[in-house]
Amino acid sequence: MNKDCIFCKIISGDVPSFTIYEDEVYKVILDRFPATEGHALILPKPHCQDIFDMSEEIATGIYPLAKKIAVLLKKATGADGINIVQNNGEASGQAVFHFHLHLIPRKYGDGVKLNQTSRQDTTLEELAEMLEKIKRCKDQ
Repeated sequence: MNKDCIFCKIISGDVPSFTIYEDEVYKVILDRFPATEGHALILPKPHCQDIFDMSEEIATGIYPLAKKIAVLLKKATGADGINIVQNNGEASGQAVFHFHLHLIPRKYGDGVKLNQTSRQDTTLEELAEMLEKIKRCKDQ
């Protein structure tokens, strides 16, 4: 627990929340400032700043839980789809530095803009160069 972290305070019950699901490792709450109706957050109970700070054990359980909650949210909201979004680090848009996975129910024409392509034209050579950089890091 981090005494200065709003999500740790929510997990401990010091700050009220609307809890959808809870077990020993995770708490799933409705987002206080939702992008859409039913926007939820999956919070691991142990404080971890981002994916780089997260244990393999916690990371392994995130997506099975995300699927379970996404099915529930889709049904409850009548959504046409669900965005699953997670930011790591300030440069990526992370605003609260306790790992959290957003589940955002989407309906056609809802006007929410989350996924914007860069429209940057990347050459095959640039992609091959990036792949080689990644492979070199994997082997280290």
